[in-house]
Amino acid sequence: MNTNSEQVLDQKSRPLRDLRISVTDRCNLRCTYCMPAEIFGQDYPFLPKGELLSFEELERLAKLFVHQFGVEKIRLTGGEPLMRKDMPELVGKLAGIKGIRDIAMTTNGVLLPVYADKLKKAGLKRVTVSLDSLDDERFKAINGRGVSVSKVLAGIEAAKEAGLGVKINMVVQKGVNEKDILPMARYFKEKGHILRFIEFMDVGNTNEWNRQSVVTKADIIRIINEDMPVEPIDPNYKGEVAKRYGYLDGSGEIGFISSVSDAFCSTCNRARLSAKGELFTCLFASSGFDLRTLIRSGQTDQELAKAIGTVWRNRDDQYSLDRALAKAAPRKKVEMSYIGG
Repeated sequence: MNTNSEQVLDQKSRPLRDLRISVTDRCNLRCTYCMPAEIFGQDYPFLPKGELLSFEELERLAKLFVHQFGVEKIRLTGGEPLMRKDMPELVGKLAGIKGIRDIAMTTNGVLLPVYADKLKKAGLKRVTVSLDSLDDERFKAINGRGVSVSKVLAGIEAAKEAGLGVKINMVVQKGVNEKDILPMARYFKEKGHILRFIEFMDVGNTNEWNRQSVVTKADIIRIINEDMPVEPIDPNYKGEVAKRYGYLDGSGEIGFISSVSDAFCSTCNRARLSAKGELFTCLFASSGFDLRTLIRSGQTDQELAKAIGTVWRNRDDQYSLDRALAKAAPRKKVEMSYIGG
């Protein structure tokens, strides 16, 4: 942890260590569980450029999170982050901040053949690529834009060639792509990339989530175990979201992000910054704290840090745990495309 930073704990004694920055609310795909095309159509009111935080504003805020609060990891998200112009420039600015150990990006991979090498040279360490099926027709239906699997696989290969670390995220939905669990596991085991299975979550208000559509971690492990036995392995660090499982033959690992069946709220140390500068303390939040107005009204770094610290100290979010205990009241939630996954 940065020695100059303050140990700020929320109401449940959770520190702030991980910052997710959404750089745009736009995306070149329309995945059904995130930005369904019937909602996010041609007339959808995406944020105009002037409402987005500038790279200089993002750099300033990132420095505060790192130097004042001990954030060590930054992940760039969207929307699709590579839809934002000049992303290697932003990565370079963030990579120059003393105290950051890791800068990663979550992307659909389509634009990686263009940007992977530039991102690596600018200081990006890793990419997590979203891919929900190796079946072309099924994937085209899921992504809502008819984009082929080969486009994403080309992006994964470009990231690997550039020297970036690569992980794959697969959102599994019952009746949609659960038959792709084994083919995906086999393929990325062979390729040497870590595949992480994500339980279908009730993020936002437009994806028509219901519990019956969830394929749980236990279900997925059972399917994989019948073909390629796995066992639990220790987390890489405290607060790691994905539960790790290693193949018994020693040929790699898979992960599970299981917020529905195995909530990890008790160790969540993430803050999320939306594209227009709102600070969110939970993926399932209804509203965020407006930092953009503070920045643009001439607040000092000390004043900004005080505001951020107050938000985090007052944080008591545990939505996934409350949902599991049937205590989560219905609420309107921010869309995933607005604050990233």
